[in-house]
Amino acid sequence: MRGRGAASDPPNRFERLRYEPEPPEAVGPDEERVLPRTEFLRDPARSVISRNQSPDVGFDASLNPYRGCEHGCIYCYARPTHEYLGFSAGLDFETKILVKQDAPERLASELAARSWTPQVLALSGVTDPYQPVERRLRLTRGCLEVLAAFRNPVLVITKNRLVARDADLLADLARHRAAAVFLSVTTLDPDLHRVMEPRTSRPELRLEAITALARAGVPVGVLIGPIIPGLTEHEVPAILARAAQAGAGFARRTLLRLPHAVAPLFVDWLERHFPERKGKVVNRIREMRGGRLNDPRFGHRMHGQGLHAEQIRGLFQLGCRRHGLSSEAVALSTDSFRIPERGPQLPLFA
Repeated sequence: MRGRGAASDPPNRFERLRYEPEPPEAVGPDEERVLPRTEFLRDPARSVISRNQSPDVGFDASLNPYRGCEHGCIYCYARPTHEYLGFSAGLDFETKILVKQDAPERLASELAARSWTPQVLALSGVTDPYQPVERRLRLTRGCLEVLAAFRNPVLVITKNRLVARDADLLADLARHRAAAVFLSVTTLDPDLHRVMEPRTSRPELRLEAITALARAGVPVGVLIGPIIPGLTEHEVPAILARAAQAGAGFARRTLLRLPHAVAPLFVDWLERHFPERKGKVVNRIREMRGGRLNDPRFGHRMHGQGLHAEQIRGLFQLGCRRHGLSSEAVALSTDSFRIPERGPQLPLFA
């Protein structure tokens, strides 16, 4: 299905009823199969800040202006979160995007509250804050304007070159050691990128965004995530080399995770696009996941276990040393946090 990662809507694990579309062979010769278009729905969430207690990530709080993601990455671990909304982890996740239209205002209110403890906010911890609609809605930029006014530290993670648009705000925060950006690069192969991450920025454009941010004085690194064993692991050295050349200062990695409905979606995707590699990829995933397709245990889910996982770790660390990339956690500071005065510079408080 052109421009989409998933090709179907698997059953929602919380729902007893589901919509079953007509199979392609049932569509008559004079009928046109209707392809799903993206819908944008209002998200009535009261808070824009989410909490987590995972020791595997480098933050406790995240900011998500959008739920669902039009990027359509087939491997996205966030797909099952759409099931809590009554949708599917498949095409629904890519085509029914919930929008927090008042995200900047709500963020300003939460940061100004006495209960707020200044801390790093991940933008975002679930779906991409720079997915295509952000170019028009500018909600992520609005949130960055609030964070810059409060000087609250932010860690941005994205697959979209659009992040370079906001280099001015990120550079302002960076002067207070309050901003860092990860550009996620999974592959340098344009053909693989087209079917695996259909609506993300092309790999070379993400590398250009790294250069633009580095020149603006923003700490920027590369996230090789996820590494897909048997499909993309061999690209780790090349990605690190290209990222360092572009101006990245640090790098991180994650291994493919296939929670809940993501596993059958990903296996179906392999069957459709890479049937000759399906067995190799699935077997290597099981090898690193204790015989399963997913291991949700803290301490294991990000990097896997076993000999092959250790080989990937060694390959990554060698590449970081060779190209002068730090693999340590990015240190951000809350020392400059402030509550700005009301006034024309902060119309959100009017």
